[in-house]
Order: sequence, then C-alpha cells, then structure tokens
Amino acid sequence: MAASDHKASIIDGKAIAQTIRSEIAAEVRDLSQKYGKVPGLAVVIVGTRKDSQSYVNMKRKACAEVGIKSVDVDLPEQVSEAELIQKVHELNETPDVHGILVQLPLPKHINEEKVLTEISIEKDVDGFHPLNIGKLAMKGREPLFLPCTPKGCMELLSRSGITVKGKKAVVVGRSNIVGLPVSLLLLKADATVTIVHSYSRDPEAIIREADIIIAAAGQPMMIKSSWIKPGAAVIDVGTNAVDDPSKKSGYRLVGDVDFAEASKVAGHITPVPGGVGPMTVAMLLKNTLEGARFYLQMKKKRLQE
Repeated sequence: MAASDHKASIIDGKAIAQTIRSEIAAEVRDLSQKYGKVPGLAVVIVGTRKDSQSYVNMKRKACAEVGIKSVDVDLPEQVSEAELIQKVHELNETPDVHGILVQLPLPKHINEEKVLTEISIEKDVDGFHPLNIGKLAMKGREPLFLPCTPKGCMELLSRSGITVKGKKAVVVGRSNIVGLPVSLLLLKADATVTIVHSYSRDPEAIIREADIIIAAAGQPMMIKSSWIKPGAAVIDVGTNAVDDPSKKSGYRLVGDVDFAEASKVAGHITPVPGGVGPMTVAMLLKNTLEGARFYLQMKKKRLQE
C-alpha cells in the first residue's frame, strides 16, 4: 500500500459517548429502583451569552436523556458575586443535588476562582476544585472527580484499544481545564509525558516523538501531518471557529490538528466536531452519577454509625 493511501482509524466520539450514555441511563434506572432516588445536576448560568446558553441547553437535554434530574439556575448578568456564592451555598445544602456546574466564563465583575472554590468538593462534578486537582497530582491519591474533558480523552483512548502504559505522550497546551489535568492522568496511566506550550523550543520535534498526542492549544490547525509520527494516536481537543463563507453560519469548526492531512499519517485520530466534544458531556453525566453514588454511600455510613 502506498503511503498516501493510508487512512487513520477515525475515533468516533459521538458513537462512544452514546454507548456511555446508555450505560449511565441503565445505572440511573438501577439507582432509582434501589433507592427511589435519581442523580441531580444543578447547572448555573449567569447572563445571556449565546455560546454559554447553547452549552447549558445541551447539558440539560443530556441530563433528561439519561434520567438525571436537571436543576436550572438562571441568573441575570448583573448578579453580584456575593449573591452567586449564596446560591452555590444553597445548592451545596440541597440533598437532591449531587453535582453543581457553574458555566464559565462568568461576567468580568465576578472572580471565577472564588466562586468555584465555594462548590462543595463532594459536588464538584467539573473536577476543578483545587483539592480534586491536588489529589490528581499526587501518587496514591484519588480525586473524587476528574475534569470532564481530560477524563473523556482517556476514555476515548481506552475504548479504542490504545495502550497508554509505557508510551510517549505529548500534551500540547497547559490550561487548568485540559492540558494540565490530562497530562497528570496520562502520568497516572504510566505514560512518559511531555507538555508543549508557547515557550517550548522546537515543538515540532517534540511532537514528532509522540505515540499519543493530545492537542489542546486552541490554535486552529497548528499541528501539521509532518509533525506526526506514523501510526500515532491523535486526540484533538481544539474547537476553533474559522471563517467559511460557504456555510450558512459564516464559519466552520476545526481542531488544533490539520485533520485531512494528519489522517494520512496517524494511526488513530478524532474528528472536530464529533470527537472529544460529545465525551465531555458524557463524562459530566458520569461524574453526576458518581456524585449520587458517593452521597448514598455516605448516607448509609452515617446511618450505620
């Protein structure tokens, strides 16, 4: 077979996420029958940003699909930081809420870090609480929740039969939401991990050594096929809007990897859209289910004491 005829195996995030959702729906039914309780997720949105609204609607719809109760908290753009924190405290105390998600970004007058730290660690289904990230960084410690997108990346690898142990993994980007936690997860899974960021010298040479590439830099089509080792697994977390007059919206979404060209070299690759995106929502549902399980275990423990 000529090299140019090579086609990477496409990792279908949509299909994998659908399988996970079916598994979650079955477990939610099981909880409901056993305990007469279903997991509850509070989704808090401040203001009317179009992209945030559509993300939130998607999350609420996904909850309904698997039988998770969605608690909708819509707050006006001008809500004060104190009022928002008060709302978070109320949700911390609500027994039917097992997960709290505050949709980011928040308006400029609100300190995001301050608000996120107020979410009870037992309900931190986004996995962003410093204690959860801290435990993720330590050997022999297990966080209560893993951040959804990194957890989704790992799930895509494992469900596609890609071994992580002993492999060279390169993570492109070092954000608190994806780059940093996913590199910690890869490390926990026994990969040798390198992080490439804006100050890295010769990123191309570093990326070319990788058996596994996790691209999360937010730079449209930055990673070219020549940067990819033949047969490598490529997980593209990037979601970048680029102008496209042929589309009704005037734009299309592309990843951080030049998909068309990279597909000719990589062994496995995720498309954008339809790769990592659907997994993030599936992992949020999974974390909410785990939150409900944790709550029921604690309740049982307290009753036994």
